[in-house]
Amino acid sequence: MNYSIFETEIKVRPDDIDLNNHVHSTKYLDYLLAARYEQMRSNYKMSMDEFHKQGFNWVISSTLINYKRAVKLDDKIAVRTQIDEIGGAQSKVNFWIVLKNNEKIAADGYVLYTMISLKGGRPVRIPDEIIKKYSI
Repeated sequence: MNYSIFETEIKVRPDDIDLNNHVHSTKYLDYLLAARYEQMRSNYKMSMDEFHKQGFNWVISSTLINYKRAVKLDDKIAVRTQIDEIGGAQSKVNFWIVLKNNEKIAADGYVLYTMISLKGGRPVRIPDEIIKKYSI
């Protein structure tokens, strides 16, 4: 199945910049998580609060980030994400952090999310109704 690609613009903040005058590597994951949080609410119509109300949460099981070019303070960036696979207790989400002025990729990679039960803290199978909401 081909899943939709969603885009969220992110503002680079002065405190994101490191001693080398570009965005610190750890901030790329912050950008991704902020984008996914927004996309859950806006695009999938199921916010993190809704997951919590149903007794679920998402945790990161694995992350891969390929750094391709520096992001600087004045850059405008977008985080694009696309579900690659979803099933069992996991969802693999591909991402691209893109420089808006030239559409070049600053970083790409994927995150493997695991759904857990808030009650027991253990992985749980993603319910069919959630898979359906994400299958757009």
